[in-house]
Amino acid sequence: MRAHFLAIALALLTGTAGAYAQTPQATPASQQADKGITPNSAIGEVKAIDPSSSQLILKTDVGSVVTVTVTDKTVYMRLAPGETTLANATKIALADVAEGDRVWARGKVSDDQKSVPAAALIVMNKADIAKKQEAERAEWRRRGILGVVAAVNPEKKQISISTRSMAGTRPVIIPVDDKVDMRRYAPDSIKFSDAKPSTVSEVKVGDQLRALGERSTDGTRFTAEKVVTGSFRTVAGTVTVVDAATGEVKVNDLQTKQQLTVVVKQDAVLRKFPAAGEMMMFGRGPVGGPGGPPTGQPGAPAQGPSGGRPQPAAGGSTGPGGDGIRAGGGGGMKDTLLNMMAARQQQQPGGQSAPNPAAGLGSGIPQFGIGLP
Repeated sequence: MRAHFLAIALALLTGTAGAYAQTPQATPASQQADKGITPNSAIGEVKAIDPSSSQLILKTDVGSVVTVTVTDKTVYMRLAPGETTLANATKIALADVAEGDRVWARGKVSDDQKSVPAAALIVMNKADIAKKQEAERAEWRRRGILGVVAAVNPEKKQISISTRSMAGTRPVIIPVDDKVDMRRYAPDSIKFSDAKPSTVSEVKVGDQLRALGERSTDGTRFTAEKVVTGSFRTVAGTVTVVDAATGEVKVNDLQTKQQLTVVVKQDAVLRKFPAAGEMMMFGRGPVGGPGGPPTGQPGAPAQGPSGGRPQPAAGGSTGPGGDGIRAGGGGGMKDTLLNMMAARQQQQPGGQSAPNPAAGLGSGIPQFGIGLP
């Protein structure tokens, strides 16, 4: 049990906790909101270091801020990303810890979960983590496959997908036996690290699928080592309301003519088309006019740098670096392509929501696909 907890903690430290996820046990409500904080530890990224006060400020993956206090008795250890035990950890000093590093602070966490006096700090260097993550992404690009689920056979444990090639779309069969590491994106997250263990029975036609493994010589079958699935939509629509306080954007879907509510989470990334891109996408210039995007289709949001919730300025744009959804003002792109993770469709009379009409790969709106790990 202790070894399993250590593996989960080190996975959290690396940022790959989904690989070790399991059915959660009952925990106090105060602990359910942030898996990076337990009664005896806190895991997060170092945001600030104050040697004079012997304190570090950590920010967990969900945004909780924890003050870590160190003393002369605190033990500092550095561990390479991917390690599952502390056997290969090396001793370091507080001076070796830098902003951006991932830290596991072990000690009694305060009742309000805002501070912890650390008996030990296990540190993973931010550059080492970046190298490991890039190596993993490169492997998924080299040995991976991406497509839309066309059929599921739970009895044979097979999934058929439609995938694109130079010759057009083609079917590929993926056997999924008990040896395959299979996961599914959490309903409220687009992070690969939040993907949960899954089974073939959870996969539905129209889901997006990415797998790591080897393709057969004729390209009709794919022997998978890892499979991740999710149900996402890429929707084109007109922004009608932007509520920065709640982080919600209301959109009129150009295809279904129904209103959607887009939940913009803290780590969501918003982008605004430049004038040239807008003309290509919508067949018009930056000033409103006729034309619009083709019908919607499924896709998963691309991941990007984390940041605070964009705050719209009057007549300006929002989001990191000035990119984002235009909130008010004249001119500019009005029909905005929204890559949506958690769209909550307005209920129809009788409490029924209209079914998702998006299906197939299509070729109109850019296909984002499930993001790489």
